[in-house]
Amino acid sequence: VQLQASGGGLVRAGGSLRLSCAASGSIFSINVMGWDRQAPGKQRELVASITSGGSTNYADSVKGRFTIARDNAKNTVYLQMNSLKPEDTATYYCNAAKWFSRGMDYRGKGTLVTVSS
Repeated sequence: VQLQASGGGLVRAGGSLRLSCAASGSIFSINVMGWDRQAPGKQRELVASITSGGSTNYADSVKGRFTIARDNAKNTVYLQMNSLKPEDTATYYCNAAKWFSRGMDYRGKGTLVTVSS
């Protein structure tokens, strides 16, 4: 499975960005797709995830501001990020988990999100 993320960039605090991640390859094996992020000097943080059935999970730090969505027909997952804060600055990575997996099995190259104050 290959994951290709896009949509990062520079935005002012309070602004919005939408990240996209297209999956290709053995996509039939994928159940969960999501995003995590890593800022310099900080631990990786799971931001949001969504199952093939549409169940979602969010980090407390982004609840109410970020929305994850999935288009199974296009094998694409989206992360709509609103009310961005400087602390959201990080490299965002798309990831995916196979059915019955206990963790994420695939991770794409990151896309940088920079939020200026």
